[in-house]
Amino acid sequence: MAFVLATAALPPSIAALLAPIELRTIAGTTDRQAFLAAVRGASALMTMVTDRVDDEVLDAAGPGLRIVANVAVGYDNLDVAAIRRRGIVATNTPDVLTGAVAEFTWGMILAVTRRLGEAERLVRAGGWKGWGFDFLTGTELAGKQLGIIGAGRIGRDVARRASAFDVRVVFGGRRPGPDVDGHPVRSIDEVLQTSDIVSLHVPLRDDTRHLIDARAIGLMKPTAFLINTARGAVVDEAALADALEARRIAGAALDVFEREPVVHPTLLTLENVVLLPHLGSATVETRTAMAELAAKNVKAVLDGRAPLTPL
Repeated sequence: MAFVLATAALPPSIAALLAPIELRTIAGTTDRQAFLAAVRGASALMTMVTDRVDDEVLDAAGPGLRIVANVAVGYDNLDVAAIRRRGIVATNTPDVLTGAVAEFTWGMILAVTRRLGEAERLVRAGGWKGWGFDFLTGTELAGKQLGIIGAGRIGRDVARRASAFDVRVVFGGRRPGPDVDGHPVRSIDEVLQTSDIVSLHVPLRDDTRHLIDARAIGLMKPTAFLINTARGAVVDEAALADALEARRIAGAALDVFEREPVVHPTLLTLENVVLLPHLGSATVETRTAMAELAAKNVKAVLDGRAPLTPL
């Protein structure tokens, strides 16, 4: 009997969307063998960014697997070539999480520039002794330059919100190009050299792995901040930790890490970095919309129709 396997506990609306196809769930485990056992005989997989789907998983699922619906916009966890070789459809969930991640990015920018994490930890630890004129002074956003590396949906939505903070925007690309939504596009090196805040919004591919390495960080102003809501491996975490510890840049805010959930040990000791557990799209509204889009892709393929958002 056909069934859909989801690797997370999804909202109740998902089972209703998929009916009469059975929805099975394997949640709360990172055990690879349990995953391989659970996929056996599945017609569809609804996977999360933490699920590596490769030949081993596809072999375990068997010939009845028709679609892998990733409940994420990024899909570096999928071996797309292996999936396509078998005639299986792969999909993701673009657009529905754009606003949540853009909104979250600005929260991270404010958290690191205004030292909110430091301040909150100090109060909880009982270290606040009262108001002080130069106590925990941060950096104001008005008049600053935000460099956005990646002019996709999320990067452009981050830029759209910049005017509310009186922040000017420049996009960074492999080479200068035409303006994007009225904002100039400069080389990545120029953006790193001139920006007060650098925010990363690129997918993880071979050409973006460690895009921000020691050399790139060395181009940044000593007063600059780095924000990463993209993928952890876009940044050389060890190089960033060294730069933050030496105060070669002012600070960073990270929602993603190279080897999640492991965080570079030096980062855990530093006050000038905000560390968050991959929460960019984590709103009730957005996670529900992501799951529903993935379910609609599954339903379409199993009904013999084209998916809404194929890779």
